[in-house]
Amino acid sequence: MHAHGNGWYVYRIEGVDTASLVFHDQHGRQTADLRRERDGWMDRDGQWQDADPRTAGTAAVPGPAPTATGAPAPQAPPSGVDFREETIYFLITTRFYDGDPTNNFYCRDRIAFDPNGRPTDPHWRGDFKGLIEQLDYLKDLGFTAIWITPPIENRSGLDYHGYHGYDWTRIDPRLESPDATYQHLIDAAHERGIKIIQDVVVNHSCQYGVRGKVWIDHLPIKYYVPQGSRQGEVNHGPYQGNLGNYAWPNRDDLDNPVAPQWYWERHERDPEGREPLIDPRTGQTVPEPGYDPGRFFGVDPGRLDPQWYHQDGFIAGGDWESAYPLQHKHIAGDCIDLATERENVKDYLITAINRYLDMGVDALRIDTVKHVERGNLLEYVNAWKAHKPGLFVFGENLVKGYGWGDMGGGDNGPSPIRPWWYTRLGDDPRNPRSGGDSGFAVLDFGLFSSFRDNLSRGTFSGLAQAMSMDWIYGDPTTLITFLQNHDVGPDNDFKYRFKGEQWMAAAAYNVLWTVRGIPCLYYGEEIEFMKGAPQDVEGERDTLAQTGRAYFGDHLTPERIGETRAHPLYGHIKRLNQIRRALPALQKAPMSHLNEWDSGLSFVRDHDGGRSYAVVGLAIGTDQTIIVQGVLNGTYRDAVTGRDIVVHDGTLAFDVRGSSAGIYVLDGPGRIGVDGVYLR
Repeated sequence: MHAHGNGWYVYRIEGVDTASLVFHDQHGRQTADLRRERDGWMDRDGQWQDADPRTAGTAAVPGPAPTATGAPAPQAPPSGVDFREETIYFLITTRFYDGDPTNNFYCRDRIAFDPNGRPTDPHWRGDFKGLIEQLDYLKDLGFTAIWITPPIENRSGLDYHGYHGYDWTRIDPRLESPDATYQHLIDAAHERGIKIIQDVVVNHSCQYGVRGKVWIDHLPIKYYVPQGSRQGEVNHGPYQGNLGNYAWPNRDDLDNPVAPQWYWERHERDPEGREPLIDPRTGQTVPEPGYDPGRFFGVDPGRLDPQWYHQDGFIAGGDWESAYPLQHKHIAGDCIDLATERENVKDYLITAINRYLDMGVDALRIDTVKHVERGNLLEYVNAWKAHKPGLFVFGENLVKGYGWGDMGGGDNGPSPIRPWWYTRLGDDPRNPRSGGDSGFAVLDFGLFSSFRDNLSRGTFSGLAQAMSMDWIYGDPTTLITFLQNHDVGPDNDFKYRFKGEQWMAAAAYNVLWTVRGIPCLYYGEEIEFMKGAPQDVEGERDTLAQTGRAYFGDHLTPERIGETRAHPLYGHIKRLNQIRRALPALQKAPMSHLNEWDSGLSFVRDHDGGRSYAVVGLAIGTDQTIIVQGVLNGTYRDAVTGRDIVVHDGTLAFDVRGSSAGIYVLDGPGRIGVDGVYLR
């Protein structure tokens, strides 16, 4: 760079039309991921300006404001590299659509049986072949990115969801078919203009170690005999005789090369688990009814290999709101805390995920973010971004509240475990601006938590309070917004799929698709799938079919797809996707002029100095009159109704029908999409 006067510096990149870049001051402050397609001036607040700021001293001068007589501002087509242009459909691959019944698999826990005692609903049911077959369904619905649960090989008694990693270098064979591998899925999605987001677990492995790297001491499950039973009498669906993997001839669960010799001596023999085995730890002999189940399923933290795992015990009580135990203890018996700060762990995980990025994976979602210290987590994130420049990475930092940490707001946890902390680089827990943007985005649990009860009561009350704190995030326009997911829903205790009336859900989607951030829909929301069901198993005998993780594929068969697409919310979400896709302001602009009342919400989205400028008014329940002052003068066209309004005095007033939206765009294209039950 060279000095250009009044504290400004110039760096010119020759020979390129478009550049993706960041600015870093070598003192821990860094901008967000930036993209520029023309000359520009970046000010200290991270805003691009088109005019030379020296013409006004040190102040940047924006371009001329659009007027009623000016030509419509040209709208650039989606670039394909700015992830804010996307909308996300999140699905549990094994519960979405079954394209290949030959790879179905029953976990040993929570098997559903029909009245005749036959097992039904395999946990591993959906697969890549089925997802490929339904890509056109998702494209028709308007989604441009699919977030899939972790596809790596798993091990657990209930591992269908992918969060119990066993081998990060291998895709779980229960997801693939000879003609439908992970590579086939990525390629098929890209052919349709759809991106793949891979879910990644850094924090923990399953309770059986990591294949080829580390062994966690267990007795083979085929030798487990429940209390009151005898070996060979287990009668649990496909698990006849014992609970070892019924799909493997040897009935073991593991094929870990670093398992001890005593394990390998009998790995290929004794599938019935009847040959006496001396427990090398206790000297006792199995199989024996009622023998300590911990020797088959449990973990002794003190015996874990410190090269791979923390040895600090299991999280309990107040640990959930304290950084050290949260980041060094084990979440559960099947989520064993990896020593993520060790070089061998970093090398293994980073290298493994780089392979999937090379295959074409477009973005990463990181699980259990607050369980890894920020600096340590960013080592992983930055390594993947260095391997694939421009990579978008976001993560899950679950909080049931606004998540403001040490800044107050009734939060009972410190900032270093809260979502905003991971989007920043500073070290002052009471001052987010002490550091720049980390380049890591997060799921917007703050906005989600503000939905608690209010949407189901037909009000927007509380939404503005949550978004008034957008400044705490590195870049709030990259937040991933959602109504529910596989863990939580917005009602009362956060345990259930959305219970509210259909019109309330429609109003919620109007919010998610028009406020800052990237909207994400959980599978089946487009038809109110499993409405009011618990997101995960609750009772001791619950099966997946009773939960929000039920199998969705029955609604996608040729016989029922017409009914699915005719659902009012399907059409509603499809149109919202069309509108957002056409308007850069709804994709990338910050929010201003934010105003909220019980039955309404209004705000302005101004992208690139008025080049894409939208005034949004939302109504929930009853019709609303929206008045927004201080807007740019000019001709506005509503993307919902097509109505034109000319503004001369900086005030835009319009009416919105109950649970609908007004999206008035300066020099906009007019009506986008077809009226439905709610957007009209």
